Amino acid sequence: MRTFDLSPLYRSTIGFDRLFSLLDQSVGAETPAAYPPYNIERTGENAYRLTLAVAGFGETELSIESRENALTIKGAKEAQPENEARELLYQGIAGRAFERRFQLADHVQVTGARLENGLLHVDLVREIPEAQRPRQIPIGKAAPRATDSGPRAMDSKAA
Repeated sequence: MRTFDLSPLYRSTIGFDRLFSLLDQSVGAETPAAYPPYNIERTGENAYRLTLAVAGFGETELSIESRENALTIKGAKEAQPENEARELLYQGIAGRAFERRFQLADHVQVTGARLENGLLHVDLVREIPEAQRPRQIPIGKAAPRATDSGPRAMDSKAA
């Protein structure tokens, strides 16, 4: 197991505490289950799509929850009616319950979700508030001094 010493980064950065905490957690965390498989893709400069393979699940058997900076997707199959008798010779399509958690960066919001051909697509967008967007600061000339000219300087000359 590799360990990383992040203390030099703590000393030379400001405001990245949350990021470093996530790194510490991910290094010590166990490998997550591989079910269901998923893709994360960038669809634009600030847009992303998360796609999960959820074959056999219907819309009513899936739930998506976004809370703070976490996205949780759960799936649970509805119970089979007892009067329906079926004999499976081979079961290759997993129907087990699952829960997938994803950490979202600051200002990433879920904009929509759709189930299509056994794939659950969750669209996300990063919306940075206007106050936090980069802005250009103009460099101006120095303001004139009040002692060189102005009403007080003229009053002293007149007296």
